[in-house]
Amino acid sequence: MKSSTKTGAVPVTALTGLSAFPLTPMNDDQLDEPAFIGLVQRLVAAGVDSITVLGSTGSYMYLDRAERERVIGLAVQHATGIPVLAGVGAMRTAHVLAHIDEAKAAGAAGVLLAPVGYQRLDDDEVFALFRAATERSDLPVVVYDNPGTTHFTFSNGLYARIAQLPGIISIKIPGVPADPVDALAHVAAIRAVLPDHVGIGVSGDAFGAAGLIAGCDAWFTAVGGTIPAPMLGITRAVQAGDHQKALAVSEDLRPLWDLMAQCGGSLRVSAAIAEHLGLVAPNCLPLPVQGLNREQRARVALVLDGLGQASL
Repeated sequence: MKSSTKTGAVPVTALTGLSAFPLTPMNDDQLDEPAFIGLVQRLVAAGVDSITVLGSTGSYMYLDRAERERVIGLAVQHATGIPVLAGVGAMRTAHVLAHIDEAKAAGAAGVLLAPVGYQRLDDDEVFALFRAATERSDLPVVVYDNPGTTHFTFSNGLYARIAQLPGIISIKIPGVPADPVDALAHVAAIRAVLPDHVGIGVSGDAFGAAGLIAGCDAWFTAVGGTIPAPMLGITRAVQAGDHQKALAVSEDLRPLWDLMAQCGGSLRVSAAIAEHLGLVAPNCLPLPVQGLNREQRARVALVLDGLGQASL
């Protein structure tokens, strides 16, 4: 499969291991380029398997075209041999296609596409979106199933239809059932409708360990875009067959997972972590989005202090 050929781009034909989703930090509601570069360099130093910018944690829907293009370019420039994928979701197909063109020009190795809609989309409309995206470019495409933000729910049947399109390399699923047997069955059912070359990536950080153990090829991690070490520990443990260790590390992070559930997702928790560690400026989210309150920030600090600076 072809991928970006721009100088500095790293080809990607499959996604495995840990794909980290960094924040797009703001300072005075402007893109904080030094802080973003620092986050990317932190992921490189940790040794993540790929970096995905402009996901939900990267606040892509709050950024204009110039900001998105700049983010991709900076990530590619500083990724130092690690593949960079870029979110290209938008309300209109024409805008998605423009974002794909800009991602390729900036050196992205692939794109992440969510079916974003103000009007509720049906399966045929979503299929047409992905068909247009795969016809536009030879960049590999990751299907981004994130019903919590897009309010669109994929069926296995729609996964199967889209996976037949050329260029689709992975389906990013929103989680797995809590019961291990049910999780195995869930992943197996999705795997059964996909071509062999299309992988499965689990998202929702609380489901990372369970999803990898259930047979997902990759973990698309939000918090891992800021503190990659614990997520890498989980991923490498599963890859080594030490499922007990992976589950134990994930359980140590349970307070973060619980806080994400209470806050409606990972964005605000990731921002609070980055702010607590001094990696970004205070109030780093794009307005009108605001961060955690004082009590919630104190809970984040307790978890991080318990993990220890060296393990982050």
